[in-house]
Order: sequence, then structure tokens, then C-alpha cells
Amino acid sequence: MTHPTTYGTVTKVLHWLTAALILTIIPLGIIASDMAYDTNEALAQKAQLFTIHKTLGVAVFFVALARIIWALSHPKPGPLHPERRAETLLAEVIHWLLYAALVITPLTGWISHAATTGFAPIWWPFGQSLPFVSKSDATAHLFDSLHWVFGKVMIGALLLHIAGALKHHIIDRDATIRRMWFGKTVAPDAGYHRTPIAAPLLAAAIVAIGALTAFALNGPAEDAPQAAALDQVASDWTVQDGSLAITVTQFGKPVQGSFADWTAAITFDPDADTDAGQVEVTIAIGSLTLGSVTDQAMGADFFNAESFPTATFTAPITKTADGYVADGTLTLKDTAAPVTLPFTLTLDGNTATMQGSTTLNRQTYAIGDSMNDETNLAFDVTVDIALTATRAE
Repeated sequence: MTHPTTYGTVTKVLHWLTAALILTIIPLGIIASDMAYDTNEALAQKAQLFTIHKTLGVAVFFVALARIIWALSHPKPGPLHPERRAETLLAEVIHWLLYAALVITPLTGWISHAATTGFAPIWWPFGQSLPFVSKSDATAHLFDSLHWVFGKVMIGALLLHIAGALKHHIIDRDATIRRMWFGKTVAPDAGYHRTPIAAPLLAAAIVAIGALTAFALNGPAEDAPQAAALDQVASDWTVQDGSLAITVTQFGKPVQGSFADWTAAITFDPDADTDAGQVEVTIAIGSLTLGSVTDQAMGADFFNAESFPTATFTAPITKTADGYVADGTLTLKDTAAPVTLPFTLTLDGNTATMQGSTTLNRQTYAIGDSMNDETNLAFDVTVDIALTATRAE
């Protein structure tokens, strides 16, 4: 019976295409991670390298799936030295481990990307989201940890795979590498390839250990600034729930974030003709989440949460023909500037629901001075506030 003595053309193409992709994305990811981003040019370059890394990573995922499906459905030649049982088993374990890492590493990176808002989009026409993956910092952090661990597993398996191939070619002087190269190759009939059951089981055990390691590493982000603890405020109207959100434009795409901790002291007379009351809002800057750029936003060049832990907005409330307006002062990073916040208000007995929006210029408050044009980060920042408050009896 005739057995395959070399790998088929499709197998060879998928093998070398995968090799070219992973040998490109690994250094790209390392270089991009280590790059500084303290200037417009540096941030743009870092983002571009990450975009290429992510885009090629998605390509690796699909190519690896195709390669695995093809390998499982087509015969291939057996090992040239089946009598070396330990060496053959080790080669099989590394082979299966590399297969797993080629799927898990890009997939976990992709999920982390989909769970994160902003920074370094994937170049393809199908959007940046994934089904069943919501925007979540916790999800992004977990899968980023998994991506990091399995990236190391992939590098280790790849190095062992290359070392084994070189050992066959240089020391054993056999046809192992030639069987995977293009063109006619004279190779012995080694029979059909039969995978020992222990190989995928051992590879699965290593994958499980890697996953457990990632879960162990999945703690809170290091050196995250602590949000200032805000005191309770006396208010005629008590906020029951609400949101204080901002939208910045990075690389031409909106990135949304919100402050988790803020207080509002409100005096308000719904029956007033013009002067309806007063509002003072205190915001814990460190409570901001802003997708993948949260840490950057807390830095000295941006909000500088360590030196300026809070911001305040004080304004009289004036009734207008179209609704209401809070025309006052926002103090941020020790800079006080006028801000006008128009808003609508719906009253239901002692419950008031408001929604308002305004636009700020980040340059007014020396936020992102290193980004001195709008190439990477637009000047305008949209602020949206919505709340429901009840009047004290």
C-alpha cells in the first residue's frame, strides 16, 4: 500500500503562511508594547504597530483553524524515527500545543480588543465587536492576561518546534524539513501518521496550566490611581441614580468613558420663573474609565489624577424658553473656565429627571498638551449627564 512520503501542497502553504505570520506578529507585539507614547508621533506609531499586530493576529486565527481542519481530514507521512518513542511523543506534544496556542492566543487577544473601547482598530470591514462580548474592563483584563500567557506558550512551543526541525536537519540529516518544503523530495515511506493519545492529553494539560496561570495573574491593574473619596453633601434634591459620561475622539473614532463617583448638591425650585436654583458637582477624577486609554488619561499630561484628584462644577440654574441652563464654572487641574450646560427636565411630583450635554475643549484645561493637534486626539470632548433626583420632604 502506498503511503504519503511528503506533505501535500495545501499543507505546505498553510504551514509556511502560518510561520510567516507568527514570526511577524511576535516582534510587532513586543516592540509596540515597549514603545513610549508621550508625543503625537510616538502614539500614532504605537497605535499603527498594534493595529498591524491585531490584524495579522486575526489572520493567524483563521489560517490556524484552516490548517487544523485540513490536517485532521487529510493523511500525512508518519515520523521518520518511530523507534525513538520519547522523542516522537515530545514532538507530538509540541505539535498539538502549538496548534492550541495558534488558536487561543489570537482569539484571546481578539476578545480583549472587542471588550475594550478605543485604540488601535483592526483593519477589516466587519467592525471591532464580537458576538456575546460586551464592553467590559474586567473582561478585557482577563483575556489580556490569557493572551499574554498563551503568547508565551506559543513562543516556547515555536522555539522547541524550530529546534526539533533543525536537529533533524543538521544532526540526523534526515528528510523532516525537506518533506515540508516545496518541490520534489525523496523521502522514505514512513507509513501513515498516527497520533498517540498521550500527546493531545499532555498538550491539553499544559493549556489548562496556562489558563490557571492567567487567572492567577488576573488581579487589579497595578499602580492604578485611587479615586478620591468624596464626602456626602447636603442637598435639597437627592440624586438616586445617574451617569456622568465623556466622549473623546481618538484616531477619528469616538471613545466613551464615564466617572463612577461624583456628588451633586442641588437647590431647585420648579415653580421659579427665571432663577431656579443652584448646583455644585464634585467629581472624583480617578473614578474615570475610558476604555483602553484609562491609564493614559490618568497620567500627568492628561487629567493628572494624582495631583488633581477632583474637579468641581458650580452654576446657577436658569429657566429658559427651551428648558434650563446651568451657566457656571468648571474647575479642573486648578484651571477655572466658564461652561454652559443646557438641559431638559421632566418633573413627576417630587421626582425630577434631567438630561444635558455640552462640549469642552481639552486645551482649556491643559489636557493632552503633548497632543498639540487633532491628528490623534480631537480637541473637543463631549460631556453628557443624566440623573434622577428626588426632593426632600
